[in-house]
Amino acid sequence: MTGYEILLTGVTGKFGRVLTKHFINQGHRVIGTSRSRAKLAELPFKLGIDPDRFNKYFTGIEVDLGLSGATSAIIDTLRSKNIHITHLINNARNREYLMTEPDGTVSAENFTGEFILDVVVPYALSMRLVDIQKEQLRQIINIGSQYGTVATNISLYDRPEAGSAIHYSVAKAALAHLTKELGVRLAKRQIQVNCISYGGVIGRVDKVVEQRYALLCPIGRMLNEEDIVRPIEMLISHPSMIMTGQTIHADGGWSLW
Repeated sequence: MTGYEILLTGVTGKFGRVLTKHFINQGHRVIGTSRSRAKLAELPFKLGIDPDRFNKYFTGIEVDLGLSGATSAIIDTLRSKNIHITHLINNARNREYLMTEPDGTVSAENFTGEFILDVVVPYALSMRLVDIQKEQLRQIINIGSQYGTVATNISLYDRPEAGSAIHYSVAKAALAHLTKELGVRLAKRQIQVNCISYGGVIGRVDKVVEQRYALLCPIGRMLNEEDIVRPIEMLISHPSMIMTGQTIHADGGWSLW
């Protein structure tokens, strides 16, 4: 398994960093997007990868996916650098969109921003890649959440409206359905589309929430960084069109009850 060219959105976030390091170590080329040029510049040092090796296997694209024209900017960069994407991983997020109002409600601006980033951008980017690189593109993997399948367990949070904002769950549920639709519509093109619904990950919440989560999860813990990699590695290492349009629940059993 070598030589893939993987477009990974949100490359400087927690998931993005873990996946980038893994893919580079596997000998794949990562084309990663981020809103921050500074974060892209510091990425090899954050990952502990020699800069020369990093630059051989990584191409950064500074782009704000929430802005109009972002998808076109990515496509233009791919064309200018003659990059042919084999795998698209829709992973980007913007924590600013998850902010709630003082009364716990969500502003229309943040609700819309979260939906655009979680659903509209993955759709637009997928379809543009299908259009221009249909011979190379083999897989689309959407990064989902357990809260796209089940409602928030409010026992986890002292302030549920802020700890797990409602529009995040709604957008992730829509992403899971987008995966089904794309799975059907792209099957004849032999493009495999799936969504990985992750559980909570260590390092994103405080210790109190982490302990509560462990008590409520069948495996008795939150996910770690190694757990992030394994489902994606499974899909990429063992591609099969008999599994497309599916949401894979990598949540330690959380969504079972």
